[in-house]
Amino acid sequence: MTGFTHRFRRWYGEGPLQLLVLLGSFALAGYAGVRLLDGDWLLIAVWFVGAALVHDLLFVPAYALADRALRAAAGGRRNRREWINFVRVPAFLSGLLLLVWFPLIAGQVERYESSTGLPAGDFLVRWLIVTALLFAGSALCRVLQTRRRARNERPPVVH
Repeated sequence: MTGFTHRFRRWYGEGPLQLLVLLGSFALAGYAGVRLLDGDWLLIAVWFVGAALVHDLLFVPAYALADRALRAAAGGRRNRREWINFVRVPAFLSGLLLLVWFPLIAGQVERYESSTGLPAGDFLVRWLIVTALLFAGSALCRVLQTRRRARNERPPVVH
């Protein structure tokens, strides 16, 4: 390591490449923000503040309560707690899909069909299918993990 890189790493905490990537991402985010606020900036600013308030005041307590209920259902034993993430991950992904596609899942499809020319159809059914597949995939991963762990914990066979 050169003297400059060593001094820079001691002063900054990371290498110069990390700082360049960080500055580039800030520049890109700033450019996107300027382009976004080019139109009706007041309405967009109100939407962002409202989204932050709704998230912090409504969704974060709901996440915390759901996670606490999940941990309480798992009990205190280690083997029961291990499956919590196999429920958290598909639930998070399903919730994210619901948040992004909520108007179409809720059946508000008139603007979608007129704007895109595509049939909106069965977004609720599709979201339920994706959610079921996410939970099924998570359950499969849990079963495979349990089998692999059981196979690795078996005593070796002596001949």
